[in-house]
Amino acid sequence: MTLSKKDFVSIADFGRAELESVIDLAIEQKAAQKAGRLNRSHVGRVLGCIFHKPSLRTRISFEVAMHNLGGTSLYLTDKEMGMGSREAPEDVARVLSRYLDAIMIRTFDHGLVEQLAKHASVPVINGLTDLLHPCQVMADLQTIKEHRGSLDDITVVFIGDGNNMSRSWVNASARFGFRFVLACPEGYAIDDAFVSEAYGGDTGLFEQIHDPGASVKEASVVYTDVWTSMGQEAEAEKRKRDFARFQVNDALMAAAPSDAVILHCLPAHRGEEITHEAMESSQSLIFDQAENRLHAQRAILSMLVRPEGK
Repeated sequence: MTLSKKDFVSIADFGRAELESVIDLAIEQKAAQKAGRLNRSHVGRVLGCIFHKPSLRTRISFEVAMHNLGGTSLYLTDKEMGMGSREAPEDVARVLSRYLDAIMIRTFDHGLVEQLAKHASVPVINGLTDLLHPCQVMADLQTIKEHRGSLDDITVVFIGDGNNMSRSWVNASARFGFRFVLACPEGYAIDDAFVSEAYGGDTGLFEQIHDPGASVKEASVVYTDVWTSMGQEAEAEKRKRDFARFQVNDALMAAAPSDAVILHCLPAHRGEEITHEAMESSQSLIFDQAENRLHAQRAILSMLVRPEGK
């Protein structure tokens, strides 16, 4: 199975059928790995992993995924590359394409990922930018499908910021046709232009409100993220004040349907955006979700990177 695009930069680049095929392959490969029968289809292939931001899950899950498929991976930082300062991104893209079979990049500037994808002849995967985090949402969708059996007729409620995670959820909502609600303080909403473009002007699937309790009344999924992301450290104290009411805790979950599940992309600041009790509750799928980063990304690699002998 292959994808119609060379690169995996945004969920918005694909239709539902293709995205669901990635999720289904991830579920299939997960079972195969646990049974010891995963196909080592990519022996000899090399993935280059570029990191401008630190990582736990992204680095380990991508490297393990490539090793699972029989390939190898390289960890690359800006110290070696100087992309945009020492060397132009288009030159880096062309050189790496001569050495590697695929490139994953976790960085700040989304435009840098787009430049790499434009000039590289090998697949480029967006491991995170300040604009989007598509691989995380693919793992999240896998987690929801495993738990519920379907991605139809769900309502995902994001308690927090109009950040890269919530924008990626907007893209997923537009592609899969489920309802997405962002509950955020005033001044932290997603840009109207982004929402309009994602939904093609029809925003009936989307709601942005400022009352966390009201937001979860029909939630299938209650999702949260840290209040202060990397690069926003100077705003940390202000954000703590602004988001004080926007915590996933027992009181908030009491306002949600009893079968609602809790997701968090991690790392979590227990006691801030989510309580210890909520993370450890029976409604939490957070660590299933974290595991699925490996399986979803392995499926993406399987569908983008040329297998052995081809």
